[in-house]
Amino acid sequence: MRYENPLYMAEDAGAADIIAGGRLQLGISRGSPEQVIDGWRYFGYAPEEGQTDADMARRHAEVFLDVIRGQGFAQPNPRPMFPNPPGLLRLEPHSEGLRDRIWWGAATTPTAQWTGKMGMNLQSSTLVMAESDKPFHIQQAEQIAAFRAAWKEAGHTREPRVSVSRSIFAIVNDMDRAYFGGEGGNQDHFGYIEPGKQAVFGRSYAAEPDKLIKQLSEDEAIKAADTLLLTVPNQLGVDYNAHVIEAILKHVAPGLGWR
Repeated sequence: MRYENPLYMAEDAGAADIIAGGRLQLGISRGSPEQVIDGWRYFGYAPEEGQTDADMARRHAEVFLDVIRGQGFAQPNPRPMFPNPPGLLRLEPHSEGLRDRIWWGAATTPTAQWTGKMGMNLQSSTLVMAESDKPFHIQQAEQIAAFRAAWKEAGHTREPRVSVSRSIFAIVNDMDRAYFGGEGGNQDHFGYIEPGKQAVFGRSYAAEPDKLIKQLSEDEAIKAADTLLLTVPNQLGVDYNAHVIEAILKHVAPGLGWR
């Protein structure tokens, strides 16, 4: 959101949701570390004095969330080229219900709490910023709990949604074993994605289905979420990735009660 004009984005999101028949689930966030220094400046944006680029991203998001509610805010021209409806004008196209299908990607507890306060759904990926030395799935579950508490305190009436991402591979044939049969990714890793900001990268899950079921049943963040997103190795091609997803659906999901 550091790079986005929130009004242009609201127009595009409304149009996409209408085209999709109200099925758009839109994930937004501050954004990942950049390829260039302060790239948002080239798009004409700069944080206000005393604020960071993350503050700017949240400010853009708040404007975006406000205008997609569909409330009028713009004073109409008394002599328009085309007739206007009565009252203040809203941004068009407006798609009813889109406001409830906005997700924010959070990696820290304060951001998760802000997400809950703003009434967005929570997206949490395969890394979070390290806030303790606890395992990744525990830290992620704690952020989810903080999000839900902030949501409740803000008084939102609908049920919030939470998604987490995982790399999961059911080893059901020799090709799976060749790709993912090693033990290298089966533990969390701590590292730096930005100077001075340590992150914890969640482990991958790769095992025979019965072992996967046991391992995944112990993942506290998966249990705290209502949606699981699978990350797949797209460089291995469509056919193999279709097999990866099918293997999870057929051999793992039933044993965990997933649908």
